Amino acid sequence: MPYLEQAAEPALSRWVECVWSIETADPLLAYPVRPDGCIDILYSPTDGLEVVGAMTAERRFDLAPQARTAGIRFRPGMAAHFLRIPAEELTDRILPLKDPTLADRLANAPSAGECRRILVSSLRAPADPPNGVQRAIEAVASSHGDIDLEWVARQAGMSERQFRRRCLEESGLPPKQLCRVLRFRRACTLGERGLPWGLIAAEAGYFDQAHLIRDFREFTGNTPVSVFSNTGKGHSG
Repeated sequence: MPYLEQAAEPALSRWVECVWSIETADPLLAYPVRPDGCIDILYSPTDGLEVVGAMTAERRFDLAPQARTAGIRFRPGMAAHFLRIPAEELTDRILPLKDPTLADRLANAPSAGECRRILVSSLRAPADPPNGVQRAIEAVASSHGDIDLEWVARQAGMSERQFRRRCLEESGLPPKQLCRVLRFRRACTLGERGLPWGLIAAEAGYFDQAHLIRDFREFTGNTPVSVFSNTGKGHSG
């Protein structure tokens, strides 16, 4: 089950985290995808082009044998320019994306690698740099959610209430929830390295290990040990 990621080209790297693909030889049931604060565009021959909003809980997908899915993962708060849809309307939803020309090109692609290339070549970097809210969300993401949100709002020239509204519009999540998701994602990344959970809790910005466990239960329904008992299965997205 090759799951592959590659970095976006430099011109897009501030907006796009990666382009990815997954292929299966055999059926794969209940494949877990964990919250990461990102919005994705994805394509599969079965479901066509879709946009996946920011998630607030793990979702599981059944993948058919010989299935191929490719996608683009936008950085938190950076998808709005490309989608023309408010991010808050996408949260916890998967919606069809209408682009017949792009869908036809992807349908005729001979490989997952070619699907990734077609997807990323369909995007054009915005002429303008990220706006103030996007830069504030960028700072939140860079800190893995371990940041003073009042300070972030001030730096963006907004009240906390204004920043909450604008962050929800741009990322699909309010600031505090985005921080929790990003902190959880950081913990998952460290967990994949096999580090002790007490150390992971400290490194990811949790008060203690019990705090980390509570978030894992909320986002996945399981403890950290249960989530990583099948090492290598599942990803953020």
